[in-house]
Amino acid sequence: MKKVLFIDRDGTIIQEPPVDFQVDSLEKLAFLPKAISNLRKIAEETDYELVMVTNQDGLGTDSFPEDTFWPAHNKMMDTLTGENIVFADVHIDRTFEHENAPTRKPSTGMLTKYFDASQYDLANSYVLGDRLTDIQLAINLGAKAIYLGEKTIEQAEHIEATALVTADWDTIYEFLRLPERKASVERITKETKIWVELNLDGKGKSQIETGLGFFDHMLDQLAKHSGADLKVKVIGDLHIDEHHTVEDTALALGEAYLKALGDKKGIARYGYFLLPMDEALIHAAIDFSGRNWMVWDAKYSREKIGDVPTEMFFHFFKSFTDTAKCNLNIKAEADNEHHKIEATFKAFAKAIKMATKREIKDLDILPSTKGVL
Repeated sequence: MKKVLFIDRDGTIIQEPPVDFQVDSLEKLAFLPKAISNLRKIAEETDYELVMVTNQDGLGTDSFPEDTFWPAHNKMMDTLTGENIVFADVHIDRTFEHENAPTRKPSTGMLTKYFDASQYDLANSYVLGDRLTDIQLAINLGAKAIYLGEKTIEQAEHIEATALVTADWDTIYEFLRLPERKASVERITKETKIWVELNLDGKGKSQIETGLGFFDHMLDQLAKHSGADLKVKVIGDLHIDEHHTVEDTALALGEAYLKALGDKKGIARYGYFLLPMDEALIHAAIDFSGRNWMVWDAKYSREKIGDVPTEMFFHFFKSFTDTAKCNLNIKAEADNEHHKIEATFKAFAKAIKMATKREIKDLDILPSTKGVL
């Protein structure tokens, strides 16, 4: 199935005149900075089908005669084609906003053919534009939005549907060029039932239900400070104790990281973060080496923090390294035991964020002289 990049025209590819909003002469035709160079890379290096979708208010009426529209439009299209940027389709709606036509963005009347699920993968497609109507079009299509601009998005539905907000075409290219890194893990034993969903390149959102309030809080820290989206659902044998819930969650989480990292090409591999939190100071270093190892230098004077035994903190990180196949070195110093472990999870998250960062120029490079990780 084809993935589609639905692209707005005015304000996205070319500049939109601030007074009449009409590009009705060659003098008004001006491309946005870096739009052409990045569109070319998107066209040549990704598998998205490019489709232009634009509203041109009253095109063909006295307020916007066609003979003023086509010279600039054709010049734009010829320029793009000359740079190997070819659109599979160009959809132009000519109606005014007050007409509420079914063909006008954000309605989908011009785009009905893309609902053919045997041909198009809308769930993994994007609408790229500079207006809220472009985000709404993405919602109506069942796609995601890339919002080009600096305005704040306020409506919850629009925030949820928007995968990227940026004013920079370089960032758009990088987002579309880098492969998705998501993983789902289901771990079912006689002691626990665990479901984990991980998106390494998310927004730091979390939805955690382990049955242990303090443990939920720590996993929230992992998501927030690593920038990953994380969902964890655990049904554990807490009527016995906390051990299996914490251990098995760590095993499932480590497996999710291993799966999401894939072949590890392009990643930094190593991450180190020194995190202060009030009187606490935490060192966390990680290497996604393909081998598990754990060094732990942290002592606790309390039996529990919240509802989690302090002896389980080492066990959590050790279990994570076993399935994530990584080296992890943690040193924690603090007077306050709550600060000590919360800062440890934050430093752990920051180190992971550094180690999993990717560079486009290195996408074909494995960070190892062994040739395997």
